[in-house]
Amino acid sequence: MSGEIMNTTDENSPLNSKDVQRRFDRAASRFDSVDFVSSTTRDGLFSRLEAMLVEPRTIVDLGAATGSSIRLLNRRFRGAHIIATDLSGQMLEKVQTKRSWFSRTSAVQADAGSLPFADQSIDVVFANLLLPWVDNPVLVFAEVARVLRNNGLFLFSTLGPDSLSELRQAWGDVDPDQHVRRFPDMHDIGDVAVRAGLRDPVLDVDRLAVTYRGAEALFEDLTAMGARNSLQHRSRSLGGVTRFKEMASALDAMRTDGLLTFDLELIYGHCWGPGARSPAGEFRIDPKRISRRTR
Repeated sequence: MSGEIMNTTDENSPLNSKDVQRRFDRAASRFDSVDFVSSTTRDGLFSRLEAMLVEPRTIVDLGAATGSSIRLLNRRFRGAHIIATDLSGQMLEKVQTKRSWFSRTSAVQADAGSLPFADQSIDVVFANLLLPWVDNPVLVFAEVARVLRNNGLFLFSTLGPDSLSELRQAWGDVDPDQHVRRFPDMHDIGDVAVRAGLRDPVLDVDRLAVTYRGAEALFEDLTAMGARNSLQHRSRSLGGVTRFKEMASALDAMRTDGLLTFDLELIYGHCWGPGARSPAGEFRIDPKRISRRTR
């Protein structure tokens, strides 16, 4: 999982959405073999889902990738129509190859910020690690609020600002330019949800430590999962290649007992929609509604 991702502010260089799509298209064939982070957050989402009383007829798996969540969604909500939605057509082709595992499943290629679904037509939107690949989360939350039925559920996971600080530090040692986008704080995400008209956001945090033998193994996995740098303004010069090698050496120097450890801050959230929208430029949020859980 890479850190060149999203923020709710404009301090980050924007993502090149075509590049994001191209990288995930290329990664589709190997994605399932390296999806250990998304597998962890998927399990976390389903554990939180157990306590929620919902009986959906239509579910959108938003940012479905190869469809690894769909079989579990189908088991949890028998009889529901599940729509795998992703920007990558190659990922969705993998969903099609797994179709025999699922019932009442369809695939739709679409941008999460412009969903091809009617207003108030969806009961549950499930988004496992979609938000790290979204350039403008405000658009996504607004679209989710638009398509959710009254009392519909939006359940999501993303990465928090403490994630991949090691990678950010290694780049900072060799180049002052931005290479690792900063992830938003969970309170910022809650604010975006409320601004979109979604109700009662609840967010919590877990931690995951991921270890590698070194920088080479890390970037092999990042390439396989499509999680390399997709910033619009990233350097493509020979000097950029040289700085990348210097950064990799800086990462290797951080190894302890032969291992390079990355700490990931995993944010889980859910909210309900649609709620009454606040006047333009105003929003209210009860801090007690946003909980924080660490372990």
